[in-house]
Amino acid sequence: MYKPDLKIIEPHEASHPMTSPPPLIAHVIHHLWIGGLENGLINLINRIPEERYRHAIICMDDFSDFRERLQRKDVQVIAIHKKAGRDPAAKWRLFKLFRELKPDILHSRNLSGLDALLPAYLAGINHRIHGEHGRDVDDLDGSNRKLQLLRRLHRPLIDRYIPLSKDLECYLQKSVGVAASRITQIYNGVDTDKFTPASGDRPPLPAGAGFADKDSVIIGTIGRFQSVKDPMNLAEGFIRLVENRPELTARARLVMIGDGPLREPVMRRLAEAGYGDLVWAPGSRNDVEAILPAFDLFVLPSLAEGISNTLLEAMACGLPVLATAVGGNPELVTDGETGTLIPAADSSAMATMLERYVRDKPLRLSQGKAGRKRVEEKFSITAMVDSYVRLYDNLGVTVR
Repeated sequence: MYKPDLKIIEPHEASHPMTSPPPLIAHVIHHLWIGGLENGLINLINRIPEERYRHAIICMDDFSDFRERLQRKDVQVIAIHKKAGRDPAAKWRLFKLFRELKPDILHSRNLSGLDALLPAYLAGINHRIHGEHGRDVDDLDGSNRKLQLLRRLHRPLIDRYIPLSKDLECYLQKSVGVAASRITQIYNGVDTDKFTPASGDRPPLPAGAGFADKDSVIIGTIGRFQSVKDPMNLAEGFIRLVENRPELTARARLVMIGDGPLREPVMRRLAEAGYGDLVWAPGSRNDVEAILPAFDLFVLPSLAEGISNTLLEAMACGLPVLATAVGGNPELVTDGETGTLIPAADSSAMATMLERYVRDKPLRLSQGKAGRKRVEEKFSITAMVDSYVRLYDNLGVTVR
């Protein structure tokens, strides 16, 4: 295989009961690190039967040990190490790689995935799918004309688009000019067996003795500490809450799971305000399914979202959700029934709603129960996988 400048995890040989191997899907993403898109991709690959499709994951940047969550041993993981900006050499490496792998389907995702489309076309990959999973960091409202033009230029190279939300579907039609007949909208799905409400009392947090007790109300979030996720807004809302209602310092506790460039500034702000002892921020964790049931409220303070896996996981765990009314969040959260939607970047609204949830246990319980029911009915992982397999099947790719 062509290997210069590539970082490759070779797959173990898989045994296929048929004479020829199943069709190969090359999934092109920015990187394989902890994140919602990446988690969704791994969930998809793990659940597609091995006899139906094979998979390779191609990272435009790099990958981490997050790849170890793959349960299948026949998945090749490759890092292209593309430089920032234009990098013709990376496109050449992609072309050589596609000629070697000979995938039957290319499934690219988000802005960085567009770079794979021309090399895939030139390498003879006849079926090219592109997924839109969320807003770009520098185009939170989708109004960036340069990025609209970039997507329009790549439009002839794409057979079918897969937006994760109705919001992104509307963007593709109105701003990029994609015909509705070329779009298949598919929601993320959540494993409702893995992510499930606590049975009985709320489980304890692994935060150490003295952080919280049975009377504490745990306000929690899970996500990357980066600008689009706006963790500072949650921190400011929490500070306003305890400053305006000092009696709640005995009960309110904040848990922020994740890592990223804004983690230190957020923690410093909370400490300087005098509330560092009310916050537990252990960094990234691999036991999210055990952590979520220990929350009383899940908060998603993002400036932009596609369809948040973590939000769905929180709902599956029976948690009420306080989320910003951006992107696909209104498609997941039924305002006033499974949670509350507030304006983005509004720490005053954040503080007001945090107080309501801290004080109102019946509200937390009723909305959490409704959220679990909504996930079971509309956002199961089985429905998601079935939708993707049906889309792949409809391309007409057959076993070689």
